[in-house]
Amino acid sequence: MPQDPFDWIDAEHERRLAAGLVRTLRPRPADSPLIDLAGNDYLGLTRHPEITEAAAEAARRWGAGATGSRLVTGTTALHARLEESLAEFCGFEAALVFSSGYAANLAAVTALCGPPQLSGTSRSVPLVVSDAGNHASLIDGCRLARAETAVVPHADAEAVRKTLGAHEGRALAVTDSVFSVDGDAAPLAALAEACREHGAALLVDDAHGLGVLGEGGRGAVHAAGLAGDADVVATVTLSKSLGSQGGAVLGPARVIRHLVSHARTFIFDTGLAPAAVGGALASLEVLRREPGRAARVRYVATELHRRLTAAGLTAVRPDAAVVSVRAPSPEAAVRWAADCRTAGLAVGCFRPPSVPDGVSRLRLTARADLTDRQIEEAAGTVLRTAPAA
Repeated sequence: MPQDPFDWIDAEHERRLAAGLVRTLRPRPADSPLIDLAGNDYLGLTRHPEITEAAAEAARRWGAGATGSRLVTGTTALHARLEESLAEFCGFEAALVFSSGYAANLAAVTALCGPPQLSGTSRSVPLVVSDAGNHASLIDGCRLARAETAVVPHADAEAVRKTLGAHEGRALAVTDSVFSVDGDAAPLAALAEACREHGAALLVDDAHGLGVLGEGGRGAVHAAGLAGDADVVATVTLSKSLGSQGGAVLGPARVIRHLVSHARTFIFDTGLAPAAVGGALASLEVLRREPGRAARVRYVATELHRRLTAAGLTAVRPDAAVVSVRAPSPEAAVRWAADCRTAGLAVGCFRPPSVPDGVSRLRLTARADLTDRQIEEAAGTVLRTAPAA
């Protein structure tokens, strides 16, 4: 009798269940009573009336969907306006909008590696140098790039320098600007210097920097003085600080032109829905008008960290909006997050294999629209529900 081709899935489920690593979906209501420190709405713009009205108006005018890929019918005047606005705000020459930040990262890594270099009878494969703490989308981009990939220790510019120095030919260093697990920042200036010593390009995923770091929230790359440089490319997401959905690549005009012709997640994917484009455009306008939102979200993160560590918890000092609090085990992290939810607080729960170091955490994401009383209440809930060490 033929073997059931999916029997292995049941065995894998049992293994993950025993290890406390099963993931479940939890649909949320439209109006949740919980204080939300689990989502990525850093600036509190997702429900801002200007943003929701702009999204609705874009849907009414342009339709519910983009109707096709960006190169066919999926590019509207709104897409072009958003690309111009993003590039100008963040300090880059040009931008290209994708259906998600994940798609933007896949596009940037794969397209910027390029094909092998041929010199006479020799063939040189491009090198990608990737930080050990990079987001899954950058890791998947490295896997798809068909280049040689070297994973270097976390936030170690000297390791990047040495790795680049041992390679002859084209090279690209890739890093998060702010790492999503612990919320710590990459040494962008030192990384750029290392890349320039060896003629390599630098690609920075600024998903957690846009709207939080830099002048008025212009991002970590802008704050490091690298925005607009000829050898630096950034990716951003529209689904965090801008409260919408989608992603973008920012960089020199020739890089963006290259992506239009070579990035598969641009060429073969349906364009971003007009509502998301309209919402992101409106969010940029609010951020221009209210640059203090960036400083407020940093204050909220710092205050959460101060209160939790003062009470004895172990938490990484936040460089942006993410506060990472260590848990004793995967099972304890799951129970802790559930107890927080029962007490009225939504928090993230990060466990292996989502974390590269195998350490389980609660992940708290600060929001600019939290009141001082909500900050106090949230910190108190985390402390009251904390498991024994």
